[in-house]
Amino acid sequence: MINFFNKIFSSSKNLYSFKNNIKNLSSTTPVKKIFEAINSHSSESEIRYVGGCLRKILNNEKVDDIDLATNLSPLEVSEILKKNNINFYESGIEHGTITAVINDHKFEITSLREDIFTDGRHAKVKFSKDWKEDAARRDFTINSIYADLDGNLFDPYNGKKDIEVGQVSFIGDPEKRIKEDYLRILRYLRFFLDYSKQPHKEEVIKVIKININGISLLSKERLLDELKKLLKSNQLEKLSKDKFSIDLLLLIFPELKNIKNVINTIKVKKELFVEFDLMFILFLMIIDETDNLEYFLYKYNISKKEQKRAYAINKFYNEKNVSKSLNEANLNKVLYYDGKQAVLDILNFKIIKTNKVDKKLFNLLELYKNKVMPSLPVGADLLMNKYNIPKGRQLGSMIKLIEEEWVRNNFEISEKQIDHIVKG
Repeated sequence: MINFFNKIFSSSKNLYSFKNNIKNLSSTTPVKKIFEAINSHSSESEIRYVGGCLRKILNNEKVDDIDLATNLSPLEVSEILKKNNINFYESGIEHGTITAVINDHKFEITSLREDIFTDGRHAKVKFSKDWKEDAARRDFTINSIYADLDGNLFDPYNGKKDIEVGQVSFIGDPEKRIKEDYLRILRYLRFFLDYSKQPHKEEVIKVIKININGISLLSKERLLDELKKLLKSNQLEKLSKDKFSIDLLLLIFPELKNIKNVINTIKVKKELFVEFDLMFILFLMIIDETDNLEYFLYKYNISKKEQKRAYAINKFYNEKNVSKSLNEANLNKVLYYDGKQAVLDILNFKIIKTNKVDKKLFNLLELYKNKVMPSLPVGADLLMNKYNIPKGRQLGSMIKLIEEEWVRNNFEISEKQIDHIVKG
């Protein structure tokens, strides 16, 4: 009997805390303006919080984005936002999503819908006014939770309870859910790492194994986006204790050859990983002595900026005697030619790959965090005025020769050296 009352009290307390957090969210962001605009449109119009923000509040996580659901069509939502002078853009109009923007805050507003056709990648939808119908087409119970501005819950599949007991459950038949969109295999893995306190269900393991080939139907952009979300997880080290999850991840992304080593390193150097961005963590998992990196960058169409970062690390560590190269003279050259980010990446890469704590590396890291990029002290004006070199190819070639000597000489050059280079 005591346990029974304790459960009721605990549940009541959690709900009270949840409502307070919702009210806090409503008061600390401009979202209230959207609620008021839509709720006052007619006696039947309604809007609610949905999905991730509620899941995070229930799990005591930081809310970094706010998704909303409404029983109005996208066209009606657009008209209401326009009427209330709320800026917006159509972020996924074919699926009923419009993004409202207020004071740099973005709010995704999606119309209730049902999926009338799916092919494992895309869904053809029909807009609805039925909240239960909208919940039924979602992937997991923990994502099918809704709440109004005051924190009153609509939770038809007991997602709140699943969060509390640490259970990631598909809504309905897991195989049907997966075949609707094969990305749900990866999403299951991400949510399992973040929320599960229970082992994988045998039924789910079996269904994923049977349908794993469906991953090949997905665009590389969607896969990479989901991988980045997974790497943001604070529970990555959980992978080391979960053979099924890590095997699954390597089956989908075989290029993550160093993932087990990286995960084991997180356990002992966790404080360092807090400062790393997602792409750097990805590079740690990919860069080796083969063409693995080049293949990954091409396969997933990584941006030119991130490619440059990856190649700077890869080039440095494919040279012989890397440890001897980690000195100011060599790192200054990297700083000049590849930029500060490249130097920090190279040092962090070495720190993570080194078993022992090397104070020299940490000292270099602190030095280059604040180091100013060297600037060539010789310009075109000096060469034209002092040596009468005309504008054109000869001037460019001469500056290049002086620059090379300046870099070779650890970013120092005398007038005598310049004179010698110019006069041959």
